Amino acid sequence: FLRMGKLADFFPSSAIQGMLAAIGLIILGKQFHIMLGNRISRESSIDYLFEIPATIKAAFTHDDVGLTYAAIAGVLSLAMMVYYPKIRNKYLQLVPAPMWIVLLSISFSYYFELVAKQPNPIHPEYMLSGIPNVQEIIAQIPTPDFSPISSIPFWSSVLALTLIASIESLLSIKAVDKLDPEKRRSNVNKDLKALGLSTIGSGFLGGLNVVTVIARSSVNVNNGGTNRSGNFFHAVFLLLFIALFSTQLTRIPLPALMSILVFTGYKLASPDVVKKIFYIGREQLIIFFVTLFFTLKIGIISGIVLGVICTFLIHIVLNKNIALFMRNFLKPNVLMYKEGGGDNNYYVSVKHFCSFMNYFRLKEKIDAVPEDQDIVIDFSLCQFVDHTVMENLNSYQELFSKRGGHFEVIGLDMHGADSKHPFALRRILPIPNLLSNFTKRQSLLEELAKEYELNYDPSKSKEVQFLRSFLFFKTKKVSHLYNRLSDEKHITSIFDVEFSEGEFIAKEVVRTTMMHIELDQNMPEFTLDREGLLERFYALAGFKDIPVLDHPDFSSRFYLLGEDEEAIRAFFTTDLIHFFESNPYYHVESNGDSLVIFGRERLASIKELKALLDFGNRLKDVVQNIGKNQSDF
Repeated sequence: FLRMGKLADFFPSSAIQGMLAAIGLIILGKQFHIMLGNRISRESSIDYLFEIPATIKAAFTHDDVGLTYAAIAGVLSLAMMVYYPKIRNKYLQLVPAPMWIVLLSISFSYYFELVAKQPNPIHPEYMLSGIPNVQEIIAQIPTPDFSPISSIPFWSSVLALTLIASIESLLSIKAVDKLDPEKRRSNVNKDLKALGLSTIGSGFLGGLNVVTVIARSSVNVNNGGTNRSGNFFHAVFLLLFIALFSTQLTRIPLPALMSILVFTGYKLASPDVVKKIFYIGREQLIIFFVTLFFTLKIGIISGIVLGVICTFLIHIVLNKNIALFMRNFLKPNVLMYKEGGGDNNYYVSVKHFCSFMNYFRLKEKIDAVPEDQDIVIDFSLCQFVDHTVMENLNSYQELFSKRGGHFEVIGLDMHGADSKHPFALRRILPIPNLLSNFTKRQSLLEELAKEYELNYDPSKSKEVQFLRSFLFFKTKKVSHLYNRLSDEKHITSIFDVEFSEGEFIAKEVVRTTMMHIELDQNMPEFTLDREGLLERFYALAGFKDIPVLDHPDFSSRFYLLGEDEEAIRAFFTTDLIHFFESNPYYHVESNGDSLVIFGRERLASIKELKALLDFGNRLKDVVQNIGKNQSDF
């Protein structure tokens, strides 16, 4: 009811993974002993883990044959959980491994009863207890006791259960959204509300909390389920099974069921999880183990809180700038608007920093955009982007792609990363390690260069003199170029350029993608842009809009500047005018022997860069034809 679904975004991904791994170890540690027929009681979760070697040793020395059979049932069931997924048979896969364990356990019991004429050899203490009848269930429903409501342990348990159930449910909801063939997005707040009401009802009846789990939904999806009826019938069949076959449940050994929990716990804390975290970054491994250790040692609430604190401290250490976070934490740092000019992209600019602490602001903007639209996320003004944000943006990229939209992240090419993992955190460095740890955009630029047979150079270049002859850069200070794609002779090149406008408190750093074309012919100096955008920039230079005779539509749509009006009118032939009228708007500028072209004063996405490259090459052909015709004349 409080619409707190967005709180899930405040937890760092590695801290959540650490908490889940700790929960996995807690489950594994407590149930492993029952799986091998050894009931023990210890004070802490770590003690249960330390006792595992002793339990394994004891399994080979049981004096009671019933305990030996119990251990064998547990080990065989665990082996089935491990190796069953490796059997690729479409008929076997219709029934999940846990159900096979139940069916085989019941069959094992009937074999001894009907064929061997012997009682079940598994110790009775390790068999599942029967389900009481309806009258007994009603009689045993506990009366709620509200006396502990004012105690700290009560609220600690409430918060722990709420946190575990909510995070597990949110993770499962996100996972199911990825599996959905129709790529729908769940209403997280609505789901949490339903789970909360269900848990309240279950609690009043003495039951456990209700959570969303991935297993049932994944089975439904794999077998063609597309709506809520799959879960409904799953519940119906479960109730029918309990009502009609409850007596059969007493034939299932506890070690067999515990093997399912042991396997689940192992999957949450397997070496593959640790390896995955390590590949993302060493700092993520620290966050992971800090959360895991304190969750095991103190508790889930304390563990996740300390994991969040550890993440924040590591971010401060990596950036060596606590003011970056403290000064900008409460500031709005996300700006979104819909760009015009025919593209109608949604453009989102992020400033200062973007981490788990303020990611919700970016998420709100992205969620407001339909998934079948194009959106560009620009981090060029952002000094730091953490792993949690990078991971979530990747999920959005998959979602937009499957819905027919386009989602692209730009502005991270000058940010350093400590690993090659696409989810590694990024931060501005004095000398970024551009050559070893490419961003996704840089990798795509490299592929684009191969596709168009161009050379790609991601490094910084201070060779910017050729830009200073263009009117656009007369009042700007060019810092450097980077991410340059060019042909062998550097006749045609596309690059990202960083420049600044103004000084001191008015100084603003801008990063833009431009195309530069050198021509083997002379032409008049001119600047062409969309009508109404450049008057205030060039008024001080004394330029006025040059009307092109016999083309009123062109003159009304475009703003044409230049000193030699006669030469410019002669240069703008009908073919050139028709070319500009039939293509998207670009800023095109000539310095007499070369052209500079760009779309907007920001970095271009890969899609926009391809369009710019196509536009520039076609414009080059038109201009060269004009020069050839004029020279022939």
